[in-house]
Amino acid sequence: MRSYRELFRTPEYTPFFLSFAAQNAALTISGLALATLVYRATASPLLSAVSMFGPQLAQMLGATFFLSGADRLPPRATLTGINTAFAVCTALLALPGLPIGAVLALVFLQGLIASLGGGVSGGLLNEILSKDGYLLGRSVFNMASGLMQVTGFAAGGALLALLAPRVCLLLAAGLYLTTALVLRLGLTARPPRTAGRPSVAATWRTNAVLWSSRPRRLTYLGMWIPNGLIVGCESLYVSYAPGSAGALFASAALGMFVGDLTLGRFVPATLRARLDIPLRLLLATPYLFFALRPGLPWAAIAVCAASVGYGASLVLQERLMELTPGELAGHALGLRSAGMLSMQGIGAALAGTVAQLTSPATAMSLVAVASLGVTAALAVLGRQVRGEVPEVRTA
Repeated sequence: MRSYRELFRTPEYTPFFLSFAAQNAALTISGLALATLVYRATASPLLSAVSMFGPQLAQMLGATFFLSGADRLPPRATLTGINTAFAVCTALLALPGLPIGAVLALVFLQGLIASLGGGVSGGLLNEILSKDGYLLGRSVFNMASGLMQVTGFAAGGALLALLAPRVCLLLAAGLYLTTALVLRLGLTARPPRTAGRPSVAATWRTNAVLWSSRPRRLTYLGMWIPNGLIVGCESLYVSYAPGSAGALFASAALGMFVGDLTLGRFVPATLRARLDIPLRLLLATPYLFFALRPGLPWAAIAVCAASVGYGASLVLQERLMELTPGELAGHALGLRSAGMLSMQGIGAALAGTVAQLTSPATAMSLVAVASLGVTAALAVLGRQVRGEVPEVRTA
């Protein structure tokens, strides 16, 4: 499957894609509104960063306890319930006078709920599309994520200029409810992919199976750590440029869109498999420029160029599916999503802490150096295990 026409003619792909796009728009608008609300109230780069990317901090905890449900729960009902829960949490965040502790607790709860959603969505996409269509379908989802971030952050910035952050949060809650409705009406009711009830024991057992292979471990780490550290840089946009953060987020999303479009549609598979390390290096290098405290136009160009490097995640997802048995696809993709988002939360907390002690610009450049160091270390380890075949036993 190499054409977009063929892809969107696949039954259920279009409503699934539309729901994903709406969810991402809601996520970007609500995240920017909440970070702005918290920064105005506290003037703290750390609390602003954690409020925006805090849900990710709960992802690994959720993956530790709940991820077995990714293959053991009916996907349509699960995804509909998750988006409804997001709508409720986002509406609660809009309540006036909500203490910062309560805000962070709701953000944490959203992260726990989201930890299941990544695995359910990834596994369902694997069912909807044929094996040869997965990469193209996944790249379109990634591009939609980039476009919705461009649209969401641009719209969020415009809305924040006209409306109070709490009103923007309520609009995002309405988008989540729309997403739940599209999923309920547009998807077929499917049975779970794997028999048995979700449990903590099943989650731990399957996590152990997936983590037992060194090639899979390195693939996971490559998706999690460099990406998470650079998202930490992004979490400082609000404190770096309080009046123009939406423009920086939109520029970053545009770069991500360009990278995913190029890799998913135009780069041959033989070349694509060799691009993960160069792309991860590209992801971090432009942030070194922030040590010079560039103005908005140059900062926007730098983050746009850097975000092309997020295409490395697409290459590594394809590799992960090659290394994983089909019956564990949902769990494997859920662990990928939970780990990646958890590292993004950790990256935001780390970058916010450094910014609190130094400045947002200094923190961005230092975190970028750390990301480059991790990529170099993983590249060396990857050469040592090249050709090693992972175990494919199931849980």
